[in-house]
Amino acid sequence: MAALSFISQECGDSGTDETLFALIAEDIEKQGFSIRHGALPEDMASALYAHQLNLNGQKYIEAGIGRGENYLVSEFVRTDEICWINGDSPAGSRWIGWTGQLQQFLNRRLFLGLFSFESHFAHYAPGAYYKRHYDAFRGQTNRVLTVVAYLNPSWTNEDGGELVLYRSDQDREGTRVTPLFGTLVVFLSEEYPHEVLPAARDRYSIAGWYRVNSSQDHRVDPPR
Repeated sequence: MAALSFISQECGDSGTDETLFALIAEDIEKQGFSIRHGALPEDMASALYAHQLNLNGQKYIEAGIGRGENYLVSEFVRTDEICWINGDSPAGSRWIGWTGQLQQFLNRRLFLGLFSFESHFAHYAPGAYYKRHYDAFRGQTNRVLTVVAYLNPSWTNEDGGELVLYRSDQDREGTRVTPLFGTLVVFLSEEYPHEVLPAARDRYSIAGWYRVNSSQDHRVDPPR
């Protein structure tokens, strides 16, 4: 199993964020993924967690695969529910601003050409899962970088619900990431198949994707 990277971060400020962003960029450059426990600013993580707990159940939709007309709900693949983050809450607005700062830093440091960001809250009820998959396929999407943030206080190994990040299609062991409160995972969307294992309790997180601009003619991509 691959070794994990760790960082402890207090309530974020610009200097602390820059240090974290530099570590993430170094990880991405060296190995294509970054796993940073306790990296999310604690006050922001607490606000996001509280907001997600207060979401009206009607705001969630069944998670599916694909986009637009190709969107398909399949319980064979995944059984979580999601709510897109549009910045209409203070917690969501701060998250969008913070990930925007990370986007700018990675573009300066790694020249990735990241153009936009989309993200959603994800709720996995006990027993819910997301089977092994890629977030992007070469030549078929403009997702470049995946970001996952975990919002689960007092999580234990017995609770399950790990993210398993595989290095290739041939990798059968993978790197397991416990969804501890404040953990941040960033990886190249086309390079790493991954899955979410069932948990014994409700599991809360945010999943997001940085995208490049692949607009052509009169077709806007990414769409609003």
